[in-house]
Amino acid sequence: MAETVMSRTEIPDPVPEGLRTIAADWSADQEAFKGVHWGKAMMWIFLLSDTFIFTCFLTSYMTMRSSVTAPWPNASEVFALTIGGQSIPLILIAIMTFVLISSSGTMAMAVNFGYRRNRRATAALMGATALLGATFVSMQAFEWSKLIFEEGVRPWGNPMGAAQFGASFFMITGFHGLHVSAGVIMLLIVASKVLRGHYDRSGDYAAVEIAGLYWHFVDLVWVFIFAFFYLW
Repeated sequence: MAETVMSRTEIPDPVPEGLRTIAADWSADQEAFKGVHWGKAMMWIFLLSDTFIFTCFLTSYMTMRSSVTAPWPNASEVFALTIGGQSIPLILIAIMTFVLISSSGTMAMAVNFGYRRNRRATAALMGATALLGATFVSMQAFEWSKLIFEEGVRPWGNPMGAAQFGASFFMITGFHGLHVSAGVIMLLIVASKVLRGHYDRSGDYAAVEIAGLYWHFVDLVWVFIFAFFYLW
């Protein structure tokens, strides 16, 4: 009785070729994705995880806002400023939004000049972006102090209505302000390295673009906070 012996080459591979390719890409020594800078890939992964956090915060805020029984404070009145004897609603928030959105423009130009190897222009524009970010944080600190000392708003209470207003406001805007503050520090560090010629010697200006990715994300998140918290 003859036996049929199957050679090793005839045994089907249980792992599809596509999975082998994915495993090979992820196990690369220097690049997680072929053709993509390692720093950019890691920043995108970080921003994706941060997106989940902000999404949870804003979703929780909308759910709480829709289900709360106590009256919710009117944002136009709470965040109004008196200028020349006239109460102007959301004027400070509008200025803060303009400042932060403008910083995206200076950051985009900084990335453009970075890839042109123009050190002075890149460092100057990154410094301008950091200055705009610091201005935003300063105005946010003024907004917080006004609510705390003048309006009496606390994370655990609110004399103007629903107690959840203070908790949600300080948590969401504080978490975003922390991101802006960290971004300002990062921009100043990268700008100083650009000015000293660090990236000219290494031949890699990707750090400027990576900082830009983070900064644009921070600006984009503020657009959602502005829409959901101040305009709703």
